[in-house]
Amino acid sequence: MRSDQRRSITVRAPGKINVYFRVGALQDDGYHEVASLYQAVSLFEEVTATESDAFSLRFGGPIDTAGLPTDDTNLAIRAAKLLAAHTGYQGGVDLTVLKRVPIAGGMGGGSADAAATLLACDELWCTGVGRSGLAALAAELGADVPFALEGGTAVGTGRGDELSQALAKGTFHWVLALSDGGLSTPEVYNMLDRHRDDHANELGEQPEYVKVETAVLQAVRVGDAESLADSMHNDLQAAALRLAPELTKLLELGESRGALAGIVSGSGPTVAFLVESAQEASELKSVLTRAGVSALTVTGPVHGARVIEG
Repeated sequence: MRSDQRRSITVRAPGKINVYFRVGALQDDGYHEVASLYQAVSLFEEVTATESDAFSLRFGGPIDTAGLPTDDTNLAIRAAKLLAAHTGYQGGVDLTVLKRVPIAGGMGGGSADAAATLLACDELWCTGVGRSGLAALAAELGADVPFALEGGTAVGTGRGDELSQALAKGTFHWVLALSDGGLSTPEVYNMLDRHRDDHANELGEQPEYVKVETAVLQAVRVGDAESLADSMHNDLQAAALRLAPELTKLLELGESRGALAGIVSGSGPTVAFLVESAQEASELKSVLTRAGVSALTVTGPVHGARVIEG
């Protein structure tokens, strides 16, 4: 069969912001219990899956992907092979990922790739696993993958992969301040653990059980940006700021120039500024750009992984 006759499916999946993130005590298995409020935002990865006898991956888009692996260590390849093993599918797939979500930026770009790959391959291979089955496979791949599949606004508990949709009204406007480099999620967690160990006498015993506070759930339920700004929180933020001190000045700049609040998204280093309107988002983006910061305006919540072509 000629390559131009091969069937393809293209799926789009969103990046996310953690508008609230609590981290419990370090467990014996090396993981932490977390409680997160995720919001999917209008910055999308696109994955095109094309029929093939083997598995391959390549990247395109506006982001420098030179350092990203294209072998079995990449989450998208792992997602495709997991689905093939689960369904007994004997072929492969050529994956082309159009990247827009910052790499190692705390916005779940790799997880979005994996979620999009699961859906694209299920459609391409006609394996019929469906949304609920794909969600179970997504949870095997990583804590953020099920949310990228689902989208919207959701509470994540356990390791972040046990999801329950949160009621959300209206549209929230965000300005994302991007960094040139990334932060390693394990390094940020390690910094948090070391800080807690060093200050155990002051901080007291860390909680085994963490939850998303009622105030932040109420804020998204009524679509109130000011209330959400007051209730946003990220336990990982202080650790991220220690590893990337320049983010402190960035937060101060945004909050002094119109943002209702700023927060490090997940393990960082992307900083998300919540603003009141599209106009204020545009103005803050201009301020950040003039200061030499790469910035984007996005809105949330948006849908999860969806087929857009094929």
